[in-house]
Amino acid sequence: MPHNGMSTKEAMETRDIDVNEGMNKSLVDLVAPWRRKPLKKICISKTNLIDVVSGTTLPDAYIFVEDGIISSVEFGSEKSIAVDQHAFEIIDGTGKYVTPGFFDNHVHIASVAGEADLGKLMTMPKTVALLRIRYTLEAALARGFTTVRDCGGAEGFLKAELQQGTLNGPRLITCGHAISQTGGHGDLRSGALPASAFDSCSCHFGQVGVIADGVPECYKAAREEFRRGADFIKIMGGGGVASPTDKISNKQFCDDEINALVKIADTYHTYVTAHAYTPEAIQNCLKLGVKGIEHGNLLDERTAELMAEMNCYLTPTLVTYKVMGSDQFSAFLGPENSKKNAEVLYKGIAALKIAQSKKVKICYGSDLLGPLYGYQTQEFRIRGKVQSAQDVLLSATVTPAEMNGLGEN
Repeated sequence: MPHNGMSTKEAMETRDIDVNEGMNKSLVDLVAPWRRKPLKKICISKTNLIDVVSGTTLPDAYIFVEDGIISSVEFGSEKSIAVDQHAFEIIDGTGKYVTPGFFDNHVHIASVAGEADLGKLMTMPKTVALLRIRYTLEAALARGFTTVRDCGGAEGFLKAELQQGTLNGPRLITCGHAISQTGGHGDLRSGALPASAFDSCSCHFGQVGVIADGVPECYKAAREEFRRGADFIKIMGGGGVASPTDKISNKQFCDDEINALVKIADTYHTYVTAHAYTPEAIQNCLKLGVKGIEHGNLLDERTAELMAEMNCYLTPTLVTYKVMGSDQFSAFLGPENSKKNAEVLYKGIAALKIAQSKKVKICYGSDLLGPLYGYQTQEFRIRGKVQSAQDVLLSATVTPAEMNGLGEN
């Protein structure tokens, strides 16, 4: 009898075709062909391992790496340590120095290169930004950064794509969007635009901020970021350089709003960090339970003492002000924002000195946007003017790992 328009013979012939014949792929390989394959085993031999905690260099180190993770470290001579040359690719580390992978505690990886003007950068189409983010991630990894904490713009799905192998880059920690009050540092609308323009300021992939006013909106905004995969909450606790309608001196959010955001973070067993420059803004955040301060360029001694007492982490980002104030990027911000940049540029070094002297826990951050991201390692040079080599390395390894609950990882 005919079957779906076919004769019985045709139906039987079709049924007997084995589409899997000649195929050697598993279901997982077919569903996720981009899935990262196990990496080859590596042994870095006869090298010098830097112990950033003790500040010492350990010679004659053999570092064994399996699937991208250090599995063991042994010390001794070439004769005393057996390396299976069939199982491991051996890299001769003679005369070289190995440090832990670097940790940049303040990036915006979704703010990709392609424009020399901040305004155009912030309205880049989502599809373009998504295509270009591969370069941003791979470039950071090539510079030695194996972990980055994104402080506004990167969405949770990127973490999964990095883990699966769709993208190649550092381990990623995200806050989703930074939460801002209307007219705060995360509100990038000019004063001439109506309230409806750029609804929530997050219509573009990579947009740094989302707006929340009042306790109910703060509750909802924080929960929404966690729903979308955030690891922590970033808030705008004071005025900023790149925002068009606030002043550096502004204290942002009311106490009950910040308290609400901290409460939600507590329910997710994580923390709130705040963008803040002035002692007033920093102290206000501290008293409400904020555990991290981003930038802190106008930090004074009393505020630094409070930060140390309350075990609050500071992430200075000195390189971004230096680059935005350079002749090469003189048009990046525009005249008014450039004035604000100059206001905090040269005070950042003094703030770092104060924080160091008061034993504040200091993390490494860059906060570079778009084409500026190539200067990521220059923060090391700036920090070296104030901090010892060991302290700089601690800020780019152990301290941010501790802040983000990574411990030995």
